[in-house]
Amino acid sequence: MDSNKNFFDTNKATWNNKVNVHAKSDMYDLEAFKHGKSSLMPYEIEALGNVFGKSLLHLQCHFGQDTLSWSRMGAKCTGVDLSDEGIKLAQRLNKELKLDAEFVCCNVLDTSEFVKDTFDIVFTSYGVIGWLPDLKPWGKMIAERLKQGGTFFMAEFHPIVWMFDYLEAKPIMKYGYMQDDVIYEEYEGTYANQDSKMITKEYGWNHGLSEVINALTEAGLKIEYLKEFDESPYDVLPNLIKTDSGMFVTEDKLYPLIFTLKAVKL
Repeated sequence: MDSNKNFFDTNKATWNNKVNVHAKSDMYDLEAFKHGKSSLMPYEIEALGNVFGKSLLHLQCHFGQDTLSWSRMGAKCTGVDLSDEGIKLAQRLNKELKLDAEFVCCNVLDTSEFVKDTFDIVFTSYGVIGWLPDLKPWGKMIAERLKQGGTFFMAEFHPIVWMFDYLEAKPIMKYGYMQDDVIYEEYEGTYANQDSKMITKEYGWNHGLSEVINALTEAGLKIEYLKEFDESPYDVLPNLIKTDSGMFVTEDKLYPLIFTLKAVKL
């Protein structure tokens, strides 16, 4: 991991800067959240159902809205994130909302060094695995933190989405579906506020679906399902069209935007 330290340090600084911008953004709608609106999307609610009384570990939780949304539903939650500013805000929200979640600041790949409990559910969603150079240690960590019979669930943007460069006027296919090389991008704004003057600098990695599945199965998880969807709950790509159901689609629906995966620890 040491060879990636510079990448992780740059990403951490960027995410620390994003916290303040995102907390004020319409996309995260923090005031509505404070007044009871859940930040969870239909995919994950449908997949995990009633979480009351279950222990839940949320990986890469940003500033904790989804973690706290699960907490409101009665789960005993722990959230992990690389950004100390994100964790500080999550802890403040937890206290303000009188919830009982715990939050830990660490690189997600180091979770087992900082979190020793095992959980009924490990959860992660939307824009998470692209920050990781290798998914094998990620899969191993998930297996370590799951109880026997426990459930892992992820909702994530489809690998095809990450093949495009969105910094051009029209998205162009530029990056490999199974590209090993790190991808560096630098631009003004963030996905939650494209008008922000913040300069985003970030390093990421592309991972195909086979890499995701193999990382989990090699760690001892059994895949229950993999689903692909041509609509996204977030309007984070150029020129998406909002549907009657509130989802977002590309005009031609030529490729999936989201995948979900559910697995169990045997």
